[in-house]
Order: sequence, then C-alpha cells, then structure tokens
Amino acid sequence: MSNIKTIITGIQPTNKITLGNYFGAIKPLINLQEKFHIYAFVADLHSITTTFDPKTLSNNIKNVILTYLSAGIDESKVKLFVQSEIPAHTELAHILLCHTTIGELKRMTQFKDKSSKLSASNGTEYIPTGLLIYPTLMAADILLYDSDYVATGSDQKQHIELARNIANRFNNKYGKTFNVPEPLIPEYGSRIMDLLDPTIKMSKSNKNEKGTIFLLDSPEVSAKKIMSAKTDSLNKVNFDIKNQPGVSNLITIYSCLTNKKIEDIVKQYKDKNYGEFKKDLAILLKEFLINFQNEFNKNSKNYPKIAKTLDVNTKEFNEIASKKINEVYKKVGFR
Repeated sequence: MSNIKTIITGIQPTNKITLGNYFGAIKPLINLQEKFHIYAFVADLHSITTTFDPKTLSNNIKNVILTYLSAGIDESKVKLFVQSEIPAHTELAHILLCHTTIGELKRMTQFKDKSSKLSASNGTEYIPTGLLIYPTLMAADILLYDSDYVATGSDQKQHIELARNIANRFNNKYGKTFNVPEPLIPEYGSRIMDLLDPTIKMSKSNKNEKGTIFLLDSPEVSAKKIMSAKTDSLNKVNFDIKNQPGVSNLITIYSCLTNKKIEDIVKQYKDKNYGEFKKDLAILLKEFLINFQNEFNKNSKNYPKIAKTLDVNTKEFNEIASKKINEVYKKVGFR
C-alpha cells in the first residue's frame, strides 16, 4: 500500500479566475505535485448556490481546467475532474446534511457575509438554501476520497473544521468510515486582498473590478491596477498588515510572484518609495500574465485532447466514489 499522502482541492467556476485564486489554490500545488497524490476538481455544483448564467458557467468550467494546466499543473501527476460528473458528491452531501445542525450551518462566517448581501428589490431577504448547506457539500467533496489534506485558502478554514467535525461524528456513530483530513494553507498568498480596499479579500464577486486582478485580463490593464493600488501616507515599504494593509498586500503579491521572502523584499526596498516599488511589481505582474496567457492559449487549442483525459478521470473517480458511497449507505442501514 502506498505511503504517499493525498491532497484534495477545488476551484469554483464563478466569474473569472483571479490572481488571489492562483496564489491560494493553484500555485501551492505546483511543488506539492511531486510529493503527493493530488485530486483537483472544478467545484461547479457550488457555483449554483447563487444567481448564475448557464452559458457563462459552462465556459468557466472549461477555463478552470485550462487555468490549472496553464499554471504548471502536470495532468500526469494531478488528477483533474469536474465535481458534477461524480453523482456521489451530492449523494454523500445529503447523508452528511442529515448529520449536521442548522445552528452549525448558520454560524459559518461565509454564510453570514454572503447572505447579508442578498435581498430582493423591495428589501425582502432572499437567501438560497444552497448557500446555507454549501458546507455539507464541501464536506462531501473532501470526505468522499479519504483525503489526508485539503489545500485551501484561510477563508475556508472554518468549513474544513466543520467537515472534520462531521467526519468524527459519523465515525463515532457508525464506526470508522471517513479519514479526517487536515487543512493545508500556504503561509503567504492564501488571502490576497483587494487592491482598492485592502480590508476585504480580492474576489471574483467584488463590485469594483479595479481592485481585482484577473488572470485573463490585459497585462497592461492589470499593471495599471497595481500602480493605482491603495497604500498609505507613510511611503515606507514595510510589512505591517495592521497599520499598512495596502502595501503589505502588495508585498505579499511580490513575494508570491518571485518566491522571495517577505523580509528580503522589505530589505530590498528599504530606501525606496512606493512609486518605485509599485513600478517593479507592475512589471513582474505583466511578465507573469503574458507567460500565463500564452500557455492558456496553447492549451485552449489542445482542449479536445484534454477533454479525453477528463473523461478517463471521470470514470476512475466515479469508481472510487461509488465504493465510498456504498460503504456509507451500508453503515446507515440502506439496502
């Protein structure tokens, strides 16, 4: 039996993929793919918990696959698949939902944040049920494959803890069924902040896109966003998230692009102003996006071949997932 540990991770195909998604969910896998079994999926079922457009969703699913590969993921080492093509995800989600309380789900920070922004034009609150039970589907994604680690951003840590609690609860009631995984969160880059408002996360859904860098946007436009990023009046390149959140965020982006340590970057720009620092960062970002987009375009032309690999993976993951869901059904008393 292999002693190699397994990592699972997923990206929602909502809107366009951001630089924050890349640093938090994709870049860490590039080095890990040499040492671990990695299952990376497109979390399309999670994308319909709020308003969506079917045509855009279909295109975004394809783009997430292309993004994984264009970023440096080796499809011979990382198994890519699409969540909705494995029915056991929703089957297990229902079982886990029945072992979860309303209170646990309502306490999820992301549910509270997202639901507070949803209301009809007349002011009536409109909260899709899918948004509330999102964490149990996420728990199913994780537990279905007996993963050892979940590669995720720091904002998902609470959901991972819930998945662990559900797994332990199920194991205690029915006997050992699920592996209880640990979160795998990168030290830097797990939470890239908005360029205009560094108190909030850089997100696909932020209303003002000037604070968000998208991987497929014009490199020139993205470089200008860096130059316009909010800093402060101190004009000192220093990493201090509490007092200098804007420049600290830019230093984090610089570190993720170059793999340089934070302290080395601060030392490098000790006697330089924000303008010089931003200019250098803008050049680095522009070069990164040009290289990424060149790879993306190459992979786009090769997508029919990529799709065949996905079909093979879908068959394999359906077989793995079916064994687990049958074990679960037997444990709870189903025929």
